[in-house]
Amino acid sequence: MPNAILSLSSAPPVSLSFKHRSNLFPLTPLQLNKTLQLPTFRTPPNNGKFSRKPLAAIIEKETAISERPETFLREGEEDPPISSSSSSPSSVRARFERMIREAQDTVCSAIEEVDKGASFKEDVWSRPGGGGGISRVLQDGHVWEKAGVNVSVVYGQMPPDAYRAAKGDASLDPSVKPGPVPFFAAGISSVLHPKNPFAPTLHFNYRYFETDPPKDAVGAPRQWWFGGGTDLTPSYIFEEDVKHFHMAQKQACDKFDPGFYPRFKKWCDDYFYIKHRGERRGLGGIFFDDLCDYDQELLLGFATECAKSVVPAYIPIIERRKDTPFTDQHKAWQQLRRGRYVEFNLVYDRGTTFGLKTGGRIESILVSLPLTARWEYDHNPEEGSEEWKLLDACINPKEWV
Repeated sequence: MPNAILSLSSAPPVSLSFKHRSNLFPLTPLQLNKTLQLPTFRTPPNNGKFSRKPLAAIIEKETAISERPETFLREGEEDPPISSSSSSPSSVRARFERMIREAQDTVCSAIEEVDKGASFKEDVWSRPGGGGGISRVLQDGHVWEKAGVNVSVVYGQMPPDAYRAAKGDASLDPSVKPGPVPFFAAGISSVLHPKNPFAPTLHFNYRYFETDPPKDAVGAPRQWWFGGGTDLTPSYIFEEDVKHFHMAQKQACDKFDPGFYPRFKKWCDDYFYIKHRGERRGLGGIFFDDLCDYDQELLLGFATECAKSVVPAYIPIIERRKDTPFTDQHKAWQQLRRGRYVEFNLVYDRGTTFGLKTGGRIESILVSLPLTARWEYDHNPEEGSEEWKLLDACINPKEWV
């Protein structure tokens, strides 16, 4: 997992903002940096000239460990242990960690069951001051070209000016210089690339973020929010598959608010847009971020329901398509669409681009990319072909349910 620097985004002043995040390790230190873009400040170097530097968050370096701990939370934050089945932890932090670790186990088991041969390689890491994660990657299996399912729990501190700017709270006396703002982030994120060109790629990501008030800002409130989503990226359209997938997203949303699905479906279409191509990366799903204007328990339940819907929304599609016969032409088109996936992640995904610019651990930054991809000069599918139908749906988003 990469080291990370935290930055603050140009979000509305009502709360800290986790804007548009879709990377595979969205909650690792390096990738936290890109999601919250902190303001820059000017510092004079030795030659007397000023330079602009980002306000950086402080996160301890991770170290590999041999066994999975019961919890990555700091001591005293989680009771009972995650391994206990007798009762549930009480804090949102602890319950969210339990949820994402159970979701990781469920998804990985389903992936291995479908593949019937390959298994996940697991890396476990932790930090001296608390936090850590579990990275699981399956590569070159029978069904899966590459599959990553990862969880992380991160602690750190952001500069006080970032808290003040994001909170927009007049109650914080501007003459007071509060100390650093502690933050907590936990999440699960995954990208699954099948081999068969008729089987779609899946991405999902669910996360929870908290900030404590600055140490010297008496009475300042704690901030929290949820983000995430699940989206489908096929190379060929099977309407029954896409409708099944979107219906699963809608059903998860409707249990909490009938307005969630149309709102988050549009948000997904808008976010996964490849501007230089004028098309979406895939056929969408749901995407949301910075959600804090609902009851916290409702949003925790919503994120949990969305994570639980991943396997029933996706695995039946893979079971239907994984053994479908295909030609070299079909495979070549899949590779071209994988090229679009690479373009989006390297050009627009904020976690990936930030990590590359700041010298992060390359294996973690690029784990969301497929093993293989293809680019052809001036390639245009024949109008009316199956390839053209997919491209048209990526250019003109459709209502599937």
